[in-house]
Amino acid sequence: QVQLVESGGGLVQVGGSLRLSCIVSGRTFRSYDMGWFRQAPGKEREFVATVTWSGGGTNYADSVKGRFTGSRDKAKNTVYLQMNSLKPEDTAVYYCAALVGGTLTVHYWGQGTQVTVSS
Repeated sequence: QVQLVESGGGLVQVGGSLRLSCIVSGRTFRSYDMGWFRQAPGKEREFVATVTWSGGGTNYADSVKGRFTGSRDKAKNTVYLQMNSLKPEDTAVYYCAALVGGTLTVHYWGQGTQVTVSS
């Protein structure tokens, strides 16, 4: 019964920034660590970042380290992915997810939001 509702995707130029949001409802927010994943057309879904219950981002994918930052606002039950210095290869559908504690196994997926970086 956990619901994850994402927003913030869109079209952005190379070098630009976007902030994705994921509102979590249905269960206690601290019940799960959160993660961000992405999937480009014709490719496998890949891990992007984790966001712990304390709000820190951990285990960033090498492709986004130094550019993306995961965070959460527990008072708003919202998880964020701040994306800076965007590249065309960042174009994908981005998904937030509720994770099994201590793993990257997903309990619940968000619906996804499209990010397109124009070259």
